[in-house]
Amino acid sequence: MEKDHDKSISKYYGTNLAELLGEKIFEVYKEFPQKEYIGAIGKKCEGLSYSKRVELHADELYNYLPKEFDQASRILEAILGEENKHETGMFKEFYWILPIGKYVEKYGLAHFDKSMDLIEEITKRNTGEYAVRPFIRLYPKQAIEKMTKWAESDNFHLRRLSSEGLRPKLPWATKLDTFIEHPEPVFEILEKLKEDEVMFVKKSVANHLTDWLKVNKAPTAELIKEWDHSNNKNTKWIVKRATRKISIEE
Repeated sequence: MEKDHDKSISKYYGTNLAELLGEKIFEVYKEFPQKEYIGAIGKKCEGLSYSKRVELHADELYNYLPKEFDQASRILEAILGEENKHETGMFKEFYWILPIGKYVEKYGLAHFDKSMDLIEEITKRNTGEYAVRPFIRLYPKQAIEKMTKWAESDNFHLRRLSSEGLRPKLPWATKLDTFIEHPEPVFEILEKLKEDEVMFVKKSVANHLTDWLKVNKAPTAELIKEWDHSNNKNTKWIVKRATRKISIEE
């Protein structure tokens, strides 16, 4: 099993990914030094884990793209291609976009509006749930405003991101404690999603509530009890899934 995982890392996140990204970037930005980028990845990726390889790609993109974030973000947005029409996350056919999300997460923090717009486009194809978290910490009010709009979007990827990005205990991410003591802004967003018909969104909302039961149980239990009175089949599904492994009773 470990050998298969190592082969997967080598196949998808090493020089092959550098070649794929380099070609896509060169198509829209002829000054991009493909060979140098591919060479840098080849020299540095050996022995790195998947997550470290993704970060390496982001760092090398920063090294070889224009330093001006507005210009670099336009280049990266231009290579994203068609939107993902399926309820799939980051490890499917759009896996190659992962370094772009990491690039925004690391190098776009001083550019809230531009970064959030790019995260919006990333998540329509891959996921922005990790990239958005530093912006939530640094700009909580603005982030909530933006994510409230996502919760009302016709695009199910954006609705999912409005929940998934705010999860306090998102897997493979550091704890998001920005709203732990005062979860009301997050709960207002979840209220907008409680009757969502898309499974991709419903699963996120349910998992999100399970997170909250672990970090601030009392107000979360009250919210779930309110939802439990609903006759909406989607709300009922969310409540059942959110509480399948953890009780809301004290």
